[in-house]
Amino acid sequence: MHKAAEAILSAERDAVSMQPLSGEHPDLTLDDAYLIQNLLNHIRQKQGIRFAGHKIGLTWRSTQIACALTEPIRGRILSDAVFDSGSTMSAARFVKPHIEMELAFVMGRDIDMPGVTLDEVLQATDFVVPALELVDHRMAPPRIVADTVADNSAFAAVILSERRFRPHDIDTSWVGAMLSRNGVVEETGISAIGMGHPAACVAWLANALIEAGERLCKGDIVMSGAFARAVTVSDGDFFEADFGPYGSIKASF
Repeated sequence: MHKAAEAILSAERDAVSMQPLSGEHPDLTLDDAYLIQNLLNHIRQKQGIRFAGHKIGLTWRSTQIACALTEPIRGRILSDAVFDSGSTMSAARFVKPHIEMELAFVMGRDIDMPGVTLDEVLQATDFVVPALELVDHRMAPPRIVADTVADNSAFAAVILSERRFRPHDIDTSWVGAMLSRNGVVEETGISAIGMGHPAACVAWLANALIEAGERLCKGDIVMSGAFARAVTVSDGDFFEADFGPYGSIKASF
């Protein structure tokens, strides 16, 4: 497993695609994948990299069915990969980046008791932020979900709006947005697509972490899952996500 984690780190560092772990280990399970992810992130910690929170993936029922899953997947947000709206970054530093629209939940207190509900998530949330997530698969297809999970669930970066909203001041389940690339609308979506409510996704994460002996902590950023399809990113692209009354987010590559 240490060899697998080192290979993923190397592919990420060099921005080159690697063969999926499941190609050599066809019996790779999700439990195995989370062990590799934990080891991967432990190596990062030893290198001085800190974490800013968690990401949730595959929150749509349709994608779970297609992947033979009954729940989402999760990964860690690296603190040096959190950017403000208007930031510019190089697409060449990634393997094959894509960008997604999401809502980020910033926790106002720890959640460490099992059986967390949607309402308890909203009560524990300090504020909600319109956001973009950059996802990047370091493993080439054909890959399975366990490959993605081992690869920190394809996390690459997050871009946060400067606007903040108290969770009870807006209906977070009915936030809509349009994602444009170079002035052309590529995707539209609504936040309820993930488990009916983005806070339900966060509740799933909180319970999954507690089961794994971890917890959501005060100050954690939680990317609650995409509510539209991911759009490919290339150098020269300019993206704008229009969240209507909740503002917009811009990013250049």
